Amino acid sequence: MFTQVYTPIAGSVGWSALIAVIPILYFFVALVGLRMRAHLAAFTTVILAILDAWVIFRFPVDKAVSASVYGMFTGLWPIGWIVFSAVFLYRITVNTGHFDIIRSSISGLSQDRRIQALLIAFSFGAFLEGTAGFGTPVAVAAAMLAGLGFNPMYAAGICLLANTAPVAFGAVGIPITAMATATSSDPLLISQMVGRILPFASLIVPFWLMIVMAGWRGMREVFPAALTCGLSFAATQFLISNFVGPELPDIAAAIVSIVCLVVLLRFWRPKTVWRFPDETAPQRSSETSSSGPSAGQVLRAWSPFLVLSLFIVLWALPSVKDLLAAATVLVNWPDLHLKVAEAAPIVNQVTPVAAQWKFDSLAATGTSILFTAIVTKFILRQAWRDWFRTLAETFASLIYPLLTIAFVVGFGYLFNYSGMAATIAMALAATGALFPFFAPFLGWLGVFLTGSDTSSDLLFGNLQKLTALQLGLSPYLTMGANSAGGVMGKMISPQSIAVGTSATGLVGREGDLYRFTLKHSIALVVLVAVISTLYAYVFSGAVPR
Repeated sequence: MFTQVYTPIAGSVGWSALIAVIPILYFFVALVGLRMRAHLAAFTTVILAILDAWVIFRFPVDKAVSASVYGMFTGLWPIGWIVFSAVFLYRITVNTGHFDIIRSSISGLSQDRRIQALLIAFSFGAFLEGTAGFGTPVAVAAAMLAGLGFNPMYAAGICLLANTAPVAFGAVGIPITAMATATSSDPLLISQMVGRILPFASLIVPFWLMIVMAGWRGMREVFPAALTCGLSFAATQFLISNFVGPELPDIAAAIVSIVCLVVLLRFWRPKTVWRFPDETAPQRSSETSSSGPSAGQVLRAWSPFLVLSLFIVLWALPSVKDLLAAATVLVNWPDLHLKVAEAAPIVNQVTPVAAQWKFDSLAATGTSILFTAIVTKFILRQAWRDWFRTLAETFASLIYPLLTIAFVVGFGYLFNYSGMAATIAMALAATGALFPFFAPFLGWLGVFLTGSDTSSDLLFGNLQKLTALQLGLSPYLTMGANSAGGVMGKMISPQSIAVGTSATGLVGREGDLYRFTLKHSIALVVLVAVISTLYAYVFSGAVPR
């Protein structure tokens, strides 16, 4: 039995914390300063963290390796499995040509650039975030806007700004489910906390987009559309995240906001059709076009994502969960399960920590998405040969992202089992009453440097939890603040900036796009910090426990 040591350097929490953060600092420098590829940066960080844990924190090297590998397996299942199956489903719609119909059904509703931005950048981008995530919304939505004639800088910048509120529930809720897995927490309670923070941003962002595009006057002209879009999205996001779980808020909210905006457009139109000042001849109005897809074609194109919603709801039913759980296998992880113990002041008495890897082959959310992909093959009439080719293409494209996820989770698990995360948490607890305000900034910094709310939650989720416990706060407040604050760093992440410039032909102008988004990112994370502080000290009864 190894008992965690929290102050290995001269009995000082401060100095010990400084040594503990070395692997984190290295990871950030490797990504941003050295521009190392993400999977290589994560792998070398794991090696450095093992050395740090062994030499400084006295964590036996065999247990350090075991904890890292345990985290890698968890990164691949269930986290990587969700990512793979979600992207696979998205690729099926692309390869069968039905994604073009989805795109046409949205872009053909109005020629006003502001309305198109609400439909595509905000609502449809949120839908893509909810189903695929991991850069898909910015890449696809920005390319769509640029194809419609948007100024490329605005096409990329608006999509980056819009891709904020949905990110915490992206890729079928993977950031929250990943943090819940890594911190042994209840994913529904994390979902509830995030769902009580982000709807405020969801309501504001559509108006923010309109002001960025057309100024205050231009925003006032489309006030009904921005209000309809933001209010319907925020309300649905709140309800689904609080009463269903983290998997469906984006998908449901995006569909509801699109439907509400489409209904509004049947009875209301902006007085003027707004376009960018540098645009020349307007495009032919799609309202008069007779060559668009039929209602049946649109329904078929959207059907994979409707089926996905049904399968996820089905998988969440208690009776179905119990049935599918019969195939679950639990593995007591070698040289780790109940062989590492937490100690005071993290816990009241020495407590062994469990380390069980769960292989829920049927009950996993990723499996429900795979079943959706199988049903989709028949709905979209895709040949089995093409279906398996799409499967192979998806795997080939995700090898390095999956490796990155595995190494990042491995690093996070090593941090937790070695006690290094607890040491940093003890140091952060010294901020006392100010910590609820700074908690979102930790998530924001993590997403800025890693490009992923999932990675940020995995890196800092347990630290947020431990710090909250040290301060007597609900850990779900700080974990939720980490995820909610993190999404505001998405628009300035180097990876996101690169995706945006690549999709809109702006390669080489990354600095310009960064300057476009920076002030908005800072303003929004401050908003989340204020909301988090209010929940901590004014509306504490609304915090899940």
